[in-house]
Amino acid sequence: MLWLLLVAAVALAAAFYMRMNARAERDITNPDAGLAMVEFGRAFPDEAIRALHSTLDHKAIFLRLHDGKAGFIQSHGSHYVCHVIQPGKVRVNGSESGRDLIVHFPDFTYLDNTFEFRTAAEAAEVSLWLLGSFNPQSELEASSNADQAARACD
Repeated sequence: MLWLLLVAAVALAAAFYMRMNARAERDITNPDAGLAMVEFGRAFPDEAIRALHSTLDHKAIFLRLHDGKAGFIQSHGSHYVCHVIQPGKVRVNGSESGRDLIVHFPDFTYLDNTFEFRTAAEAAEVSLWLLGSFNPQSELEASSNADQAARACD
């Protein structure tokens, strides 16, 4: 009877071990964007996230922050590297396909890489975030600006 309990305990431990290894393998190959955002919030609690774009392989996430800065999260297995990027502090080059960005971080050269996005529009938007040229306008602001411009022409 004791041997039966011992065999059952070993079988349960083996099943638990295999399940945890499968979960760790899944986390390494497919990082979670929600968890990355939580980690960024822990690292920089005063930074509000306005928008984000993930790379095609989901290993890097670029964030637009509330005050014109950009954020960067890179996945290393179940760990994340988080950085706040001041506008204009990186060099960005496009590729022929338009979906890739070649980013050089002068302060963190180990992060230099080519990042591929789903569309060329996402890559262009992220490049504007990184260079500090992104200035979004709501439809209400755009219509009031157009009305003011029309009145100025009269």
